[in-house]
Amino acid sequence: MRRISVFGAGAWGTALAQSFADHHRVRLWGRDHRLMDELCRTRENRRYLPDIRLSDALEFEPDFARAAQGADLHLVVTPLAGLRETVRTLDRIAPGVPLLWACKGLEAGSGKLPHEIITEEIGAAARCGVLTGPSFAAEVARGLPTAITLAAADLAFAETWVGMLHQPRLRIYANTDLVGCEIGGAVKNVMAIAAGVSDGMGFGLNARAALITRGLAEIARLGRALGGRGETLMGLAGVGDLILTCTGDLSRNRRVGLALAQGKSLADILRDLGHVAEGVSTAREVVSLARRQQVEMPICEAVDALLHHGRGARAAVEQLLARDPRHE
Repeated sequence: MRRISVFGAGAWGTALAQSFADHHRVRLWGRDHRLMDELCRTRENRRYLPDIRLSDALEFEPDFARAAQGADLHLVVTPLAGLRETVRTLDRIAPGVPLLWACKGLEAGSGKLPHEIITEEIGAAARCGVLTGPSFAAEVARGLPTAITLAAADLAFAETWVGMLHQPRLRIYANTDLVGCEIGGAVKNVMAIAAGVSDGMGFGLNARAALITRGLAEIARLGRALGGRGETLMGLAGVGDLILTCTGDLSRNRRVGLALAQGKSLADILRDLGHVAEGVSTAREVVSLARRQQVEMPICEAVDALLHHGRGARAAVEQLLARDPRHE
């Protein structure tokens, strides 16, 4: 049994804390003190995971420094926008503790992947890795069977923590391809917005299957250009996460696409959603990164145009349909 401190009391952070509390001493921190008070009083995260009773073994800690002290593992599950600040603070008050993160996307402005942020903040020699893969928070919190990936540059580190965290209903597989795992986790959110638009416009299951397949090709091209491995993108962190996020009704990014197809404004959609949809900010960064790498990503370009450049949903789809035929 290890002491694990989880930073981020949103849906995914709460779900992972709940799952690991069955076998470890787990402490959950969140920045919203009112939310933390509610968790302590009701043992339910009504804002992000309603109707799920949280384990009596799970501890709640509103003080960041106290949450960090004495842990064998720090697990950061903030939105990506909060990763840099959280890791920087952890390195100052509790340096050297093994670190995992479960953030997906590319940093706004820099276009950096999470592991690049970690390297900048605490160095390349840090004992760290990413948890990623096809997983809806509500299902993990309920104990439904799920399989995810733990990727780290150091295989021994990955295997050690897989051995610690793996459970019959939360199966974890070791990987050393940080780039492939993180690109899969980032770009699938953009593809899920596209899938939501397609479904919302009534284009049918054939169109969705084509979009997912061509979306995977885009992800693989970018992943390989950055040094990722093709087999990673054919696994849980790639095609697995892509299929789940593009087809599952619990997908926040897919719901953004569905609402865009109905003509709603992005501002209204995000306000009503009440959660972070990482694909919205990631779309712009993916397109910029792809251009720097000279990688063709037409679906991501269409989503970026829809989200950030005033193009309507129908026009964005027509942009894709008008592309010349070519070899698969």
